[in-house]
Amino acid sequence: MKDGPDIARLGSLLGDPARSNMLNALMDGRALTASELAAVAGVGLSTASAHLAQLENGGLLVQNKQGRHRYFSITSLEVGGMLEHLMSFAQALGHSRLRTGPKEPALREARVCYNHLAGEKGVALYDRMSKRKFLKFEGGSVALSKSGRNFITGFGIDLEQLESLRRPLCRSCLDWSERKNHLAGSVGQALLDRFFELGWAKRQKENRIVRFSKEGQHKFTALLD
Repeated sequence: MKDGPDIARLGSLLGDPARSNMLNALMDGRALTASELAAVAGVGLSTASAHLAQLENGGLLVQNKQGRHRYFSITSLEVGGMLEHLMSFAQALGHSRLRTGPKEPALREARVCYNHLAGEKGVALYDRMSKRKFLKFEGGSVALSKSGRNFITGFGIDLEQLESLRRPLCRSCLDWSERKNHLAGSVGQALLDRFFELGWAKRQKENRIVRFSKEGQHKFTALLD
């Protein structure tokens, strides 16, 4: 018997089209019922339940019960980041199932990746924060600099509250469409939530797309400048 991580099991979980469609549907951070995920995967409810049990046993999904319903969501930021990385690699290799059409440019421009901003705008935010030295890089990790902390608090985000969550403040996440990093972690989530709170952008309910209003676009650009 070989020692070490069992990537074969992980590959088998991700290799089924129905299970991969379910995981993709959950990448916007929502929790969905088994019935909703069955519709996404194009399978019956009993088949969907079997797939969901495998994903849950494999540590990729977690379920919460509310009344008669069971809601499934991605287990953690690490799982969401792994899926985004795989999408990036698949895109680079030309393995794409995305149909061309009006949704594709919008999905590339701005979308939710688990709980933070991805796409062109997510990468632009990460790049600009790096150039303005709001982010510092040490030993392969990313953190807020002193000026970065001032920037975040000045934007109306409570850093002390984020630090009390005992989650990484900042993480780099490889963007599947841009093939560059965007900002994950609790700061990445807080920034996206702040954009929503200020009315700069809204998340579409039926997919991962984030749409900025014309005014929100201007304010987002001014924030980066």
